[in-house]
Amino acid sequence: MDSKTSQNLPEADCNTSDLQPEDYYMDGPYMVFTAAYHLRRGWCCESGCLHCPYGFGKGATQSSALK
Repeated sequence: MDSKTSQNLPEADCNTSDLQPEDYYMDGPYMVFTAAYHLRRGWCCESGCLHCPYGFGKGATQSSALK
């Protein structure tokens, strides 16, 4: 999955009114979540996010992310 595609997040995590300015930036039409957002959210969605602080970045596999 491309790191810039929208993520399949639970509905509760998709409320953009809860986002802070440091949580994301726009890259063309894409909303890119920052590591600060992922850490505040508190869990990895395993979507290969560009700024994943949990080790599941682009090209990572589940087994390598959990090491």
